[in-house]
Amino acid sequence: METGGHLRLKAPTRYVELHARSAFSFLRGSSSPEHLAYTAAELDLPALALCDRDGVFGAPRFYTAAREAGVRPLVGSELTMEDGTVVPVLVRSRTGYQNLCRLLSRAKLRAPKHESAVRWDELPEFGEGLAALTGDGEGPLLCALQDGNLPLAQERLQRLQQAFGRDAVFVEIQRHALREEAWHNHRLRELAARQGCRLVATNGVLYATSDRRFALDVFTCARNHTHLDAAGLLLEPNAERQLKPFAAMQALFTDLPEAINNTIDIARDIDFTLKDLGYKFPHFSVAPGETMDSCLAAVTWAGANERYRRITPAVRRQIQRELDLIHRLGFPGYFLIVWDLVRFCRDANIMVQGRGSAANSAVCFSLGITAVDPVGSNLLFERFLSEGRKGWPDIDLDLPSGERRERVIQEVYRRYGRAGAAMTANVITFRGRSAMRETGKALNLPEDIMDRFSRLHAHGDFPHTLEARDQLQKAGLPLAHPRVNAFLTVYQAIQGLPRHLGQHSGGMVICDGRLDSVVPIENASMPGRTVIQWDKDDCEDLGIVKVDLLGLGMMAALQDAIELCRQRGHPVELADLPRNDPATYDLLCRADTIGI
Repeated sequence: METGGHLRLKAPTRYVELHARSAFSFLRGSSSPEHLAYTAAELDLPALALCDRDGVFGAPRFYTAAREAGVRPLVGSELTMEDGTVVPVLVRSRTGYQNLCRLLSRAKLRAPKHESAVRWDELPEFGEGLAALTGDGEGPLLCALQDGNLPLAQERLQRLQQAFGRDAVFVEIQRHALREEAWHNHRLRELAARQGCRLVATNGVLYATSDRRFALDVFTCARNHTHLDAAGLLLEPNAERQLKPFAAMQALFTDLPEAINNTIDIARDIDFTLKDLGYKFPHFSVAPGETMDSCLAAVTWAGANERYRRITPAVRRQIQRELDLIHRLGFPGYFLIVWDLVRFCRDANIMVQGRGSAANSAVCFSLGITAVDPVGSNLLFERFLSEGRKGWPDIDLDLPSGERRERVIQEVYRRYGRAGAAMTANVITFRGRSAMRETGKALNLPEDIMDRFSRLHAHGDFPHTLEARDQLQKAGLPLAHPRVNAFLTVYQAIQGLPRHLGQHSGGMVICDGRLDSVVPIENASMPGRTVIQWDKDDCEDLGIVKVDLLGLGMMAALQDAIELCRQRGHPVELADLPRNDPATYDLLCRADTIGI
């Protein structure tokens, strides 16, 4: 199915869906990227294009699932334009992907969080490597035709051709059994013929299977702050916008076989997947004549002499073994960058402490990243790093919460630039109470019933104290009522689907070059922060490295306590604290630690 980035077709399949949204369009689609990928495989579609609104939020999960399912994952996005119309674009090459990320980043960074608008005059700058479709009812052509403005529709088509190239713009035809479609499609065909554009058939997919339509209705109500009894024409008129197999699409377009065949030609012309992402971790600058390996060895041994005071044969063997492995795995730059960040914290009088399995590393101890001697404590280094490990090592740094941690974050931005560093995202999903509330509001259920139901629900992501059906019954709702059954269906359907994008508590991604050419960057809610469109798991799956800068209130308390000790003539260092103080141990055994 996928070789060298190109599409190979299985006969007799002759159709590729080029315009599908997932739930990562945030209330504009109701199937996960994985559901779309697996359904495409069941329908024997050779490829599928995911075009989420104003981003590539779901692309990593779609890429992973599609490859597992034997479907070629095509990358795209729907661009919200300055006039409110929506232009779907498809990535044809790595250059096109980089252009899409930079265009989305530009639009996002000048707008408030969760908003963006692309200017028409920006498209030519970023058009290389992209193909454009003309979209559905929100597309620039159909919006003009719905207003009866044929000249405007032609002008917009010409602008798309000027931006992306005459052969990279396709007039999109959809058929969802709606009365007005015949007239609109007739006009679209006229425009395509007049401008020399090829037609392409899509189903404008909003969900993988038709049973997800009701969940989309609930999302539409949430997006428009209304309920199903009042939503009216805001809702989709039928359940036709699911993934369809070749036979179904062929039957819909018997009079336009070229519109079906063109989907295959377009997919064949696409030479990009996320395997070609092009991400590189930054290099660490070293003095002339040095390498990163030699630099790491030098600072490690210098730190070891300071930390251990006397380097025993066991310590020497362990450090050398770790340095050899770090060299073989190609990670010296990572250790040096983390070490340099720790050094900045020490110079700025900001307490920093590596956590987790990094404490098993004698190199990390020697570099001052951690404060526990792993050799003396007989800790297993392989828990942190080993020959068979996939991916990069993970060193998390604990910092005092508040202003001191923010200084470190801003230092990372200063070093790598706003286009080279950003926080990782945190995908907030519908779970438990949020799923219940959104479904209940859409169904216009009484507030007091929802309050009772909410009180029966477990907190956070913990398992339900009661099954949903039992909760509804105890809340006083009749289980036989059709609306209650609808509630259960939708409540279960939207569990785990994305609700909105937040920022990770401390994960930062840094990049050699422009991070905004690897993944779109947008503003976070907090001033001075930016966030990429992928979470930590997506980054790990695609080989993108993050450094965790975690803020802890206890670290602030420890730093204040250590400073008081210094002022009172008893300076201490975490790495030198005794490991077996009997009085402290007795205090802990009595659980007499409040206020300490």
